[in-house]
Amino acid sequence: MNPTQNRIRLFEMLAGLLATQLIVFGLAFYILNEPARIAAAQTDILNVQLDEAMTLYAENCSVCHGLAGEGIGANPALNNPALQTMAYEDLAKTIERGRFNTAMPAWSKEDGGPLSDYQISELVNLIQSGDWNATQDRVVNLGLAPLVPFTTEPDPALFAELANLPDGATLQTAVTLFAANCVACHGADGLGTSIAPALNDPAVREKTAEELNRTVALGSAGTLMAGWSNALTPEEISALVALVQRWDEVPAGILPAPDAPIPTTEESIALGGQLFSQNCSRCHGPEGQGTQRAPALNVKGFLTDTSDVAIQQIVANGVPGTAMPAWGDRMTESDIQAIVGFIRQWEATAPEVATPTRGGGGGPPWLRNNTTTTTGQGQGAGQGQGAGQGQGKTQQPSASAAWWQTFDWRILLLVFGALSVSFTLIFMGFEALRRAPKK
Repeated sequence: MNPTQNRIRLFEMLAGLLATQLIVFGLAFYILNEPARIAAAQTDILNVQLDEAMTLYAENCSVCHGLAGEGIGANPALNNPALQTMAYEDLAKTIERGRFNTAMPAWSKEDGGPLSDYQISELVNLIQSGDWNATQDRVVNLGLAPLVPFTTEPDPALFAELANLPDGATLQTAVTLFAANCVACHGADGLGTSIAPALNDPAVREKTAEELNRTVALGSAGTLMAGWSNALTPEEISALVALVQRWDEVPAGILPAPDAPIPTTEESIALGGQLFSQNCSRCHGPEGQGTQRAPALNVKGFLTDTSDVAIQQIVANGVPGTAMPAWGDRMTESDIQAIVGFIRQWEATAPEVATPTRGGGGGPPWLRNNTTTTTGQGQGAGQGQGAGQGQGKTQQPSASAAWWQTFDWRILLLVFGALSVSFTLIFMGFEALRRAPKK
């Protein structure tokens, strides 16, 4: 073999060695980073599932388990640390098949429910790993907050009058229990809400004590009525049955509706501000200070004396005999709630006396042919989805963070090692070529 062939052969060997070294270092780099890559991928998948699960919770679960999984009435809390360590299979089975003799229905499609196995797995992940504060924001932003009073306080004067009735002590006990546990679903004075029927009703009073006792203790299948036998004693259940049967003797107003504020988020207040500006500001003024056409809303007296529920009813139903129309058929309930939340945030800085805004032409928007009422349909949902996107996700490094705080020093070591080996091989190659015998 002549010297030229020797040099070519030697060069090929060195190139092969260099390529082999590069492959070895590439594999080493991949192996070193594979655990971090897998962990990051798993975190990304979990974040996507948790984001989807928050919407599922808002649409299907919040009405019974509350804004942030705190539970309502006999429906248990889901933001319970004990559930975070509960076996995955047990949680999934409960959601899939429901719970016998409780208000928990079966949610699996195989059992007649609306959710797939994948969606149920997302809800399990939410219970075990979710951010309940972010979930609460999602429920509010989607306009799905369960706007029912959780508890109330009996009217003191009317409560005292119960003592004068036959077996008044039992009725007082029952009213106290109802105020703490039942008003959330069955409403003030037991007159019902959108999620549960009235108990203060002649048709209910016609039922036997045994039948009522059984319903309270065991619940009602196919409804939101849970069984209370594990939460109340038999004596307390009997007292509640007596209240239901004798409600016509109880003074009206003994269980008033509490002043339950409408829950808000930054996104819902922003939506409310946009809707107020588009639909309400022409009459009530840009800052709610009132005009010649409509009274001030941004004033201490109105905000102090008017509850959120009352404001919502005014917006939805209008005020007969005035220029205030009913917006309930023009806006969704979530839009009206957003406006109420926007109005309520003025209370902290509201003046004692309002200064009405002068002017403002064009007349009320609902009387103008070229004006279409703008609602938050499409906006509210979009804002709700957007507000929840990324909540609970792994926080990314700040753009202002120093580069050495995020740099992986293993990469530098691998590059330095690869370059060292490469330069060594190249040097050895050139040295071998220099010493090789020439023709």
